[in-house]
Amino acid sequence: MAETQSRGLVFAGKKRGTGTDDFDGDDIFVAKKSMLPTMASESDPAAALANARHEFGEHGGVNMSIEASATFTVMEPETMRRMFAGELGPDRDFFIYSRHFNPTVLNLGRLMAALEGTEAAYCTASGMSAISSVLLQLCSSGGHVVASRTLYGGTHALLTHFFPRACNITTTFVDIGDLEAVKSAIIEGKTKVLYFESMSNPTLTVANIPALSRIGHEKGTTVVVDNTFAPMVLSPARLGADVVLHSISKFISGGADVIAGAVCGPASLVNSMMDLHQGALMLLGPTMNAKVAFELSERIPHLGLRMKEHCRRAMEYAIKMKKLGLKVIYPGLEDHPQHELLKSMANKEYGYGGLLCVDMETEERANRLMHHLQNYTQFGFMAVSLGYYETLMSCSGSSTSSEMNAEEKELAGISPGLVRMSIGYIGTLEQKWSQLEKALSRMQDGTLLNKN
Repeated sequence: MAETQSRGLVFAGKKRGTGTDDFDGDDIFVAKKSMLPTMASESDPAAALANARHEFGEHGGVNMSIEASATFTVMEPETMRRMFAGELGPDRDFFIYSRHFNPTVLNLGRLMAALEGTEAAYCTASGMSAISSVLLQLCSSGGHVVASRTLYGGTHALLTHFFPRACNITTTFVDIGDLEAVKSAIIEGKTKVLYFESMSNPTLTVANIPALSRIGHEKGTTVVVDNTFAPMVLSPARLGADVVLHSISKFISGGADVIAGAVCGPASLVNSMMDLHQGALMLLGPTMNAKVAFELSERIPHLGLRMKEHCRRAMEYAIKMKKLGLKVIYPGLEDHPQHELLKSMANKEYGYGGLLCVDMETEERANRLMHHLQNYTQFGFMAVSLGYYETLMSCSGSSTSSEMNAEEKELAGISPGLVRMSIGYIGTLEQKWSQLEKALSRMQDGTLLNKN
């Protein structure tokens, strides 16, 4: 009996059997000292994940149970009133409805908070829903955002077109590497968010997270960083950022089979986003399915191993491709403009990221290269997204950045022939490099698509 109670207290957090419904005022995301779900002081994200609370299954299984219920029952009628009044909540194992809180999704949130070193996290149905919900929570009508001019195309479209039309929220886009331009763009009292990607999509520009965070805080803005390209490699919250966003669909999932997102940040922000009256996540409803949350929770423990191999191979390919005379963009190369900056910020032993770019200068040459790589040597697949075990390739200007017009792409540094490669780890490195070399040989031979 004592062992069961210990398991319930330390791991499962079951409190409904204690015989009391008294609410002790604890925030629903802030852990009591005896059951910390996150060790934000850990400098290595793998160590922080290992220290995160482990949720056992209902019958003692090493894996947690899936709480697939959409709605939850109570023992007394008065309890439901207290739940809707905010007196009883998930911190005491009281749940209303899975659009609000779900135990399995909450557990995934604990893992994401541990990964990013934040006080709290909650997971959503997509990366874009995480981005849009955070910005809507932080900005009201008439609000202002300062953002990097180089962003994922969907985020750029959200800020450029949708928010001004639907929400009266405007954005000033800046070169995120120009710290003085960032300072000048922030309007004190009006600018609510400074938004950028830790590694920009697709140009792999590395943001100076500590310096940008200081600027944002001096100006009274919330610093929001999309870390989708660099989980494990960079920890923006540990470098000063307030909020860290992820498209979990990418490296964290690793299987190209799940669409999901995450918001990692202060408990006060995450709680406000789940508020019954004003919460962007609660009211807009981008709810993660509990079965998806379970699957993702099983993949996060080996994220560090996967990221190390993604990064190791990306580095090897970048070095070899550069020696062949290709125009390679990879932050691990010493000639990358932010190479030293990334070294100073990166978590040790995780490398420099799993993506590299090859600038083929024209879209036609980019398409030829990808055609050979996929259809003749089986090096990888022409597909958007990233973080898969196979290499995925796309010509960014005509795909994931197609929402931007020609001038915006030029300002963002996106060449018409920029091929973004998410480097996979299937097969041996020697085998895959041989496939890449054969494709490049066909390019040099002048083989044209219409002759094949």
